[in-house]
Amino acid sequence: MLDYAGLSALAAVVRQGSFERAAAAVGVTPSAVSQRVRALEERMGTVLVIRGQPCQATTAGARLCAHVERVTLLEGELVSDLPELGHLGPGAPATPTIRVAVNSDSLGSWFMPAAAAFADSSGALLDIVLDDEEHTADRLRSGEVLAAITTHGDPVQGCRTICLGGLVYVATASPAFICRWFADGVTPETLARAPHLRFDRRDELQVRWARDAFAVALEGPVHWVPATQGFVDGTLAGLGWAMNPVLLAQKHLEAGRLIEFVPGARLEVTLYWQCARLGGRLLDGLTRAVTDVARLQLRGQFSTTVTTRKI
Repeated sequence: MLDYAGLSALAAVVRQGSFERAAAAVGVTPSAVSQRVRALEERMGTVLVIRGQPCQATTAGARLCAHVERVTLLEGELVSDLPELGHLGPGAPATPTIRVAVNSDSLGSWFMPAAAAFADSSGALLDIVLDDEEHTADRLRSGEVLAAITTHGDPVQGCRTICLGGLVYVATASPAFICRWFADGVTPETLARAPHLRFDRRDELQVRWARDAFAVALEGPVHWVPATQGFVDGTLAGLGWAMNPVLLAQKHLEAGRLIEFVPGARLEVTLYWQCARLGGRLLDGLTRAVTDVARLQLRGQFSTTVTTRKI
């Protein structure tokens, strides 16, 4: 049998980032948390958490954390079915929390209404991990999260996949920026001179758009702006041109504060919802909330077909 006191301590350390904060969350001393994690590591015969600022799970530790998260969800459902279990004392399950990986543009444009609807209907909590949509599946694969919004349609082992639709991006700039940098039109030459915005070193949207629209490798000056709203604000302020989600840019386009400087040359990124198959009713409820909002907000064919890969 697994040591669930040790597993809970391990999950708290990884979730909170330190033994001290984990102790406060679990309700014991930091020394007790350390002893439980050390005893679990000795029993498993491997290091489960890398001590640091913050503490991080090893590969084995992440798998165990994913297991305890799923057990917590299932126990929470059991308590809701059998309320008398709620009087078992400090060992009884706390309010269930689902950890989910979401990309910044989804979080900033359409995901939060789904999160709010789920929390309101279930009473559960969400622990949202922010990452690029190309890499959120890695979080799911490692066991760090139970669900993720990703661009990968092939299901992660043990997960089900639902196509949510396309998040559409538009190349935008302020009128003043266009007058300054594109007075002679948008060409490979003017694109090479005009500053553009990028989210981080993994953000290739602007590069992909320039390749698709003009068959050029984008090498213009870059402003690094690691925030979705900062992208919109930076574009409005004339800091540079950028690919912004239509969901966020539309009102500014209609008001003339932003201009789509190559009309019709848009970029669509297909998003998928991947979640653990063994998640119980709460994870099913989150899936319904996400797909309901995606059906209304994201463009493209919405698929209700669920694809799974067995363990």
